[in-house]
Amino acid sequence: MHQAFIAIGSNLQNPQAQVERALQTIANKANIKLIKASSLYKTAPVGYDNQPDFINAVAQIQTDLSPIALLHTLLAIEMQHGRERPFPNAPRVLDLDVLLYENIEINTPELTLPHPRMHTRGFVMLPLAEIAPKIDIGMYGYADDLAAKCDNHGVSKL
Repeated sequence: MHQAFIAIGSNLQNPQAQVERALQTIANKANIKLIKASSLYKTAPVGYDNQPDFINAVAQIQTDLSPIALLHTLLAIEMQHGRERPFPNAPRVLDLDVLLYENIEINTPELTLPHPRMHTRGFVMLPLAEIAPKIDIGMYGYADDLAAKCDNHGVSKL
């Protein structure tokens, strides 16, 4: 089994319930074991401001899926929850991102690991640091140090 971390977010159709249902869906997958989930965080939108606030969390899992297979599983879960992609940073029912998978580094058109922008986003780093403060984010450093340094404006723990 491999350790991975997943970012979870929603800002449509009862976002808190969407995040909680996503955690249940992930936990119920035969090839994924949910180890730990962070608290929920309310987050101001990033990139496209004319939309509702998000509810975000991070989950630690174990899986026997490859990184690409995990990504495809997460994309299928998004689709089950009604995810649409009308434009970049659009409001969304559910957003699931692979943040880390073991210490693997991947850079393909389909998947980049570690997630390329995670270290600058408070809505990722605060919940990640909550459940895995000393997880190493490669060349960027440890989660707790990065959480303290990144812009956490507009991010609050529920």
